[in-house]
Amino acid sequence: MCTGRIDLGFILRAFSNGADGVFIGGCWPGECHYITEGNYIALSTVLLCKKIMAHIGLDPERLRLEWVSASEGMRFADVMNDFSKKLKELGRLGEGESLEEGILTFKLEILQNLVSYMKLVERERLRVPEKSEEAYRTFFASDEFERLFRELIVDKYEIGQMMAILRQKPCSTGEIAKILGISPSELSRHLNNSARKGLVSFDESSNLIAAA
Repeated sequence: MCTGRIDLGFILRAFSNGADGVFIGGCWPGECHYITEGNYIALSTVLLCKKIMAHIGLDPERLRLEWVSASEGMRFADVMNDFSKKLKELGRLGEGESLEEGILTFKLEILQNLVSYMKLVERERLRVPEKSEEAYRTFFASDEFERLFRELIVDKYEIGQMMAILRQKPCSTGEIAKILGISPSELSRHLNNSARKGLVSFDESSNLIAAA
């Protein structure tokens, strides 16, 4: 199967199911068997997913992409041994990062609900026109990508978390900010945007926010 078919949802689902790591092996850049050059699509997906993992507190090294051709059996064995060693060093998923199981499950569930949206963002706003590994890695390490990531993905993710919390019960702004680990000003921005869309309501008598 071409690595270009590796969906962001596949990776997140693997972590949701408790996998300690995900390995993807693909053809070397410039040697794709298909006109789609799927290895660059895979590279984009992996670099985006690593950024997402870091944002929710998971070590990005739990996800690894390597270029390995069918004739490189020894290289494949060395890479897998090295990845296995790294995962043992990192420990169990979540435990190695001191993330409570329930919190990690919650974070991954919100992300899985956003997979279709994030794939659209990646295709429309984060695609790199130049087909070279250096160009992809440079873009995903750039200030421009950081701005787009926060604007297009982090905000959507935080609002998704906020709405999931409010669907369970009304909360004060302080409670929501603490659970999400964001500043009151950032939360206020999300609440104002959500209120304008009719997603949340404010009960002045109890000073609580509720899902509309």
